[in-house]
Amino acid sequence: MEPNQCPNQPIYSDSDFLGPTVDLDETHIQEGYRDGFNDALQSKNQEERESGLKLGFQVGEELGFYRGCIDVWNSALEIDPNCLSSRVKKNIKLMGELIDEYPVLDAKIVDVMDQLRLKFKMISASLGLKLEYDGYPKSSEEQGLDF
Repeated sequence: MEPNQCPNQPIYSDSDFLGPTVDLDETHIQEGYRDGFNDALQSKNQEERESGLKLGFQVGEELGFYRGCIDVWNSALEIDPNCLSSRVKKNIKLMGELIDEYPVLDAKIVDVMDQLRLKFKMISASLGLKLEYDGYPKSSEEQGLDF
């Protein structure tokens, strides 16, 4: 090997004058692929982060709604302990425990949210209420809101 020659660089004869051009083309293709792959990976991570933040906000908002309902029902029970049936009191207590033990970093999140929604519907139906969690305002409802 000659001292000025790179070890990975192929040796071309004088008759093969297009060899370096072909290698240059292949180098550009590989660099473009690598750059595109890295850009797509960063874009995907950003999208996942934004989606996670949005979902986390929505879940937190729903949990807050349920906690507020439980607090109101418990306040009513403090004023008149006999205003609700024992079954409703038990469901309110269980719903409160579900919220207090909500698994923030666990795969059971979906199951717990389903249980909370079911308990809420049971309590609301038992009380003859038509309460619903409507969620975060939709884009058509956001016109007058400034955040």
